[in-house]
Amino acid sequence: MALELRHLRYLLAVAEHGNFTRAAEELHISQPTLSQQIKQLERTLGSQLLDRTGRTVRLTDAGEAYAHHARGALHQLAAAERAVHDVRDLTRGRLRLAVTPTFTAYLVGPLTAELHGRHPGITLTVRETTQDRIETGLLADEFDLGIAFRGTHLPGITATALFTETLTLVTSNAGATGGGSAALPVRDLADRQLALLSGDFATRGHIDAYLERHGVSPRIAVEANSIQALTEVVQRTSLATVLPDAITHDHPRLAPVPLEPALPTRTVTLLARADAYRSAATLAFTRLTRELVRSRGYTAPS
Repeated sequence: MALELRHLRYLLAVAEHGNFTRAAEELHISQPTLSQQIKQLERTLGSQLLDRTGRTVRLTDAGEAYAHHARGALHQLAAAERAVHDVRDLTRGRLRLAVTPTFTAYLVGPLTAELHGRHPGITLTVRETTQDRIETGLLADEFDLGIAFRGTHLPGITATALFTETLTLVTSNAGATGGGSAALPVRDLADRQLALLSGDFATRGHIDAYLERHGVSPRIAVEANSIQALTEVVQRTSLATVLPDAITHDHPRLAPVPLEPALPTRTVTLLARADAYRSAATLAFTRLTRELVRSRGYTAPS
């Protein structure tokens, strides 16, 4: 039997699900056909790839080694297909972008508008997810680029600094008190009720670490899992929140309140897989992102 790509996909599906029935459903083939195809693959290779003796089906040592190379082969093939279909004049193309959620509120919109205005033939897919998921997705060839924060990255991930993000306390304009630009001591937050992003956001962890470092435990009256919900709550209540300055600037009904000491800044980065094929769409988006960051006056990374 000549090995075909479907045999690689069949083996990887069974390994992922640990079950022939669920793998067959995902592959839209019958369970007996899937089982037969895997047995044929094992006969061709002369080695048992799956351990079927337990409650779940697992890869043998030989199966682990084969699956590792099978995944690599499928990733390389996908990259080759994109290379063939890549058009250097950017009249068509595809870009898969992943971002951490706060960037959806102030960066994705301008970037999408700029990309579509310059290259309307490029199809952009945007996925909002956590930074860990962005990096594993890049390594698995699920995304072409990611926008997140500088930190300890997984091996094989490259991070290019874009700009420095500043966070500040934010209230409703209607409820803002006078005092000009006088900074609010962080200890005064102990008497405030806050509306904050939920723990799924990296930004929330950044805020919690800052408050803990200064021994402040404010009352969290509202938690939200979207920036839009949070800004709506703050605009209509006396609650305060913490947001990136760039979001506050785009909302005239929100008023920034500087804190003393200020919240630590973060470096925003463009993430990619180190050995990934760089399509024309990917290169164009990278250039466009740098241009937009400069044009909007974001602080250069340190």
